[in-house]
Amino acid sequence: MELHSSDADVAAIFDEGLQAHNAGDLNTAEKLYQEAVSIQPDHCEANHNIGMLLAAKNELDEALKFFKYALDSSPNVSLFWASYISVLIKLGRIVESKTLMKAVRDAGISCEKIEAISQHLEIEHQEPEAKNTQELDELIVQQKFDDAKQKCLSLIETYPSSAALNINLGKCYSELGQTEQAIACYKKAAKYQPQWVASYILLGQLYSSHKKPDQAIECLNKAIELQPDNPELYSALSAELLQDDKADQAIECLKKAVKLNPNDATSYFNMGIMLQAEDNFKAAIESYQKSVSIQPDNAEAFNNMGVLQNRIGNPDAALTNYQRAIQINPDYANAYENKGNALKDKGDQDASIKCYQQALLIRPSNADAYFNMGIAQRIKGDLDEAITSFKRALKINPEYAEVYYYMGVTYTNIGNLDAAITNYKQAVKLNPDCESARVQQLHLQAHICDWASIVENHTDTHNLGTLNQHVDPFALLAMEDAPLRHRLRSEVFATNCSPNDRLSLRRKPTQKPNRLRIGYFSADFHNHATLYLMARLFEAHDSTKFEIYAYSFGPDDNGKMRQRLVKAVDVFRDVREISDKDISWLAQKDKLDIAVDLKGYTQHGRPGIFYYRAAPIQISYLGYPGTTGAAAMDYIIADKVVIPKQFETAYSESIIHLPHSYQVNDNTRVISASTPTKSEIGLPENGFIFCCFNSNYKISPSEFNIWMRLLTEVKGSVLWLLRSNQWAERNLRVEAENRGISATRLVFAEPIPQAEHLARLKLADLFIDTFNVNAHTTASDALWAGLPVITKLGNGFPARVAGSLLTAIDLPELITENEQEYEALILKLATNPERFLQIKEKLALSRLSKPLFNTELFTKHLENGYQQAYDRYFNGEKPGEINVPVQLS
Repeated sequence: MELHSSDADVAAIFDEGLQAHNAGDLNTAEKLYQEAVSIQPDHCEANHNIGMLLAAKNELDEALKFFKYALDSSPNVSLFWASYISVLIKLGRIVESKTLMKAVRDAGISCEKIEAISQHLEIEHQEPEAKNTQELDELIVQQKFDDAKQKCLSLIETYPSSAALNINLGKCYSELGQTEQAIACYKKAAKYQPQWVASYILLGQLYSSHKKPDQAIECLNKAIELQPDNPELYSALSAELLQDDKADQAIECLKKAVKLNPNDATSYFNMGIMLQAEDNFKAAIESYQKSVSIQPDNAEAFNNMGVLQNRIGNPDAALTNYQRAIQINPDYANAYENKGNALKDKGDQDASIKCYQQALLIRPSNADAYFNMGIAQRIKGDLDEAITSFKRALKINPEYAEVYYYMGVTYTNIGNLDAAITNYKQAVKLNPDCESARVQQLHLQAHICDWASIVENHTDTHNLGTLNQHVDPFALLAMEDAPLRHRLRSEVFATNCSPNDRLSLRRKPTQKPNRLRIGYFSADFHNHATLYLMARLFEAHDSTKFEIYAYSFGPDDNGKMRQRLVKAVDVFRDVREISDKDISWLAQKDKLDIAVDLKGYTQHGRPGIFYYRAAPIQISYLGYPGTTGAAAMDYIIADKVVIPKQFETAYSESIIHLPHSYQVNDNTRVISASTPTKSEIGLPENGFIFCCFNSNYKISPSEFNIWMRLLTEVKGSVLWLLRSNQWAERNLRVEAENRGISATRLVFAEPIPQAEHLARLKLADLFIDTFNVNAHTTASDALWAGLPVITKLGNGFPARVAGSLLTAIDLPELITENEQEYEALILKLATNPERFLQIKEKLALSRLSKPLFNTELFTKHLENGYQQAYDRYFNGEKPGEINVPVQLS
């Protein structure tokens, strides 16, 4: 708005303001009126209109000042007196209002509005004269409530039926904390003057301040009966209805308030708060927008809009609103914190941490800001700093259960499992209903093989994550072999974690592309088991039919495996610092035809990428051995062993059945030529060596009991395990001793480079599998090294993987159906050298002649599955079961 010079036509300025006022542009109107009075301070109409705008915003004391300026310039204008006296009545200054009204009428100043006010002030009972109440008014203004109370009591002896005196006495009692006496006074005032709205308003306010919404609602309803066109009463009633959990009625009241006063920014703002509480985010944002269009300096409204925009997955819009809130109020700590949250969600952890630091400069006692800063630091990898931030949050709020939960997560990342479990326990103690903390506690107790604690805390485990609360689906895979419950947990997780918005897919092409664009997404494109399995696949893809993209959101170790991958694919993208939504948008920009999620719900997985819809066809593969439960995931790659017909209902995705094993393998993996001696790695030179290099969390008492019986039966034998962590090693040794087996018969292997690991596997005699979660990569490692694997088939995908591998390498005789068969077969091979040698020789022949390690053949089958999935999409068909036929090698 362009300001006029001091010599401009003030009348023109005022007229321009009046036009803006009538058009509903109240902020412009107020600025123009203010400009007019800055040039001509005694401009009565401009001063009056400023007072009207302030009164509409409930800034009543300020409004009185401007009405007084108007009256000082034009004391005979009835409209100015009417406005002034109306505000006095709103402030409850009834005696003063009566005195002024009498003076105005005595001066012969009258109009229809003044007569209406006069009628409102008319009372049926005798009231004290102004000269008797002047001292009382002064005492109340000076906040000398004890003296004012005594004066009221003295006057009431003379005027016992005075509504005004009872109201003033009620105010005194209220200010002095004598609530019951105040209520009695307001009720008397209402009895003596039933048509007097002030009594019901004050009584309602008193009930409200003492958390008695039912009584407050009753009083406000009575006031509305007397003044049905008063928008402020509807606003007040809405607040009480909300306190009484009557949100729908509260919203209806606010709708009436804004209908009566369309320029009431406060009502629109309050409506936004209520709609936000009801999770009606779109309508809440619209209400906040209306509020700031009337009152653009409402920082809280902009902040709340930012919160909602972030909730619906629009962090850019959220950041714009937070920044506007900060511009209005540079000391708005919550806006800085919320801005940090949005930046964190976008993947800009450095910027988010700076916002949290700014919030803490403004409000150092903000536990939430320390908590959120700790999360950002953890994501960034600054784990020690994260722990420091979490501890500071707990110093402010020792009962902050969620902080203990994330302390547990961070200590897990550090590798301090003992401290992590302690923090999860504390989170559960503070919030027994926190299922995520219970699940992570159980999962870590499995990692350290603390089976006694698992049994102690195993109550009701079956229901965890299956109702309303979502938990990490992966963490319970090893706890039970229950594929239908695994599906239910995944569905609850996906429902709770899916964003409210989706990216719009590009239009389906009118003709098939010459090359399908396949995008693989993972955090494991470095020295990791996933890449050891898949590296050759990327090289074997038919470049005439497929264009391969890799999206890496894990660390860059610049190792040989990563370099090999980058060289093999057409396009490699490092997207670590990008949000899920932006990664999905990038994939769409790359025009992917198929997006393949290699992580699912395993550690560092980012399912949000696929919830946003990165490609028209989305496939879950390899990383997560189970269903995602997500509507956005179209297919899962499997085979007839890992997902047999009778268990297909446990998977939400359509199934692409590969003809052999679902698991890809790299048939160029190098086995070191240098094999250590048994004594060099702590194994006996003589004696049968049972081996299980599965992660320790997969081991349960069921397998361990069998293994200890086998050690008893097979003299001189040992059990060779992977050293996962110090606590598991200690606990497993104790469990062996408890079963009568010397702890020295458990040998633990250190992690070593892949080629050397494959070489040392040749020192073992037999790989014996775990149940709920089989050996996956560890099984293929063993078979590639020539080490036989014995497994037991379970029900769910993770409990059938080793069976799939053994089927594809033509060793079905090593697959058992139950624990008795499993134990008997192991004992038979361990004590029958001739039969054991036959199995070893068959494995040696099958290793390169059977499909399991034929990477080129596997790639053809996988590509056929991709092509069939795309053909269904192109033909307008929904995802459906796909059976890939066996092709020639």
